[in-house]
Amino acid sequence: MNHATEDRAPADRLPDDDVIAILLEQHARVRDLFGAVLGAEDETDKRRLFHELRATLAVHEAGEEMVLRRASCKYVGSDVTEARNEEEEHITRALADLEVFDVSRLEFDPALRRLEQMVTHHNTMEEREEFPQVLEGCSPEQRRHMGHRLRTVEKFAPTRPHPGVVGSASSQWMIGPFASLLDRVKDAMEGVGHR
Repeated sequence: MNHATEDRAPADRLPDDDVIAILLEQHARVRDLFGAVLGAEDETDKRRLFHELRATLAVHEAGEEMVLRRASCKYVGSDVTEARNEEEEHITRALADLEVFDVSRLEFDPALRRLEQMVTHHNTMEEREEFPQVLEGCSPEQRRHMGHRLRTVEKFAPTRPHPGVVGSASSQWMIGPFASLLDRVKDAMEGVGHR
């Protein structure tokens, strides 16, 4: 069984609209995308898959900050949520740095592998420290409500890394929609699909 399948197993035991199920499924999707980008032999496919990975990560992290972290802070404390937000800042900076490389450059794959390690560590910490506490502390109804909020937020979240916005839910709420609009215009001009 691969790691993405392992990520999906706990999500399958929760309702589809549960915030934790959604986030676990996204963690699995991110794992799949890292593997697909690193395994792609055709540059066009690799570029397309990287753009999908970039958008998935950007939207996912914004959603966590805007929806999950409030509950996490309540049930696990600010030291844990601050650590996760700090990791997200590092991930966003690394993703922004990686974005300037073309997928054909020699530096791309090693930089992508470093990013993958950062993301894997971050997701593992969320799954160990945050998700179980939110599952225990929030009712199924609260988690479904959070899941619906997460899905709504994702429609307006940036699809590209914005290091100046990451780490602050209030910045995400204030600046994120404007950054998202610009990102989606850039995506359309470049012919890049997004979620």
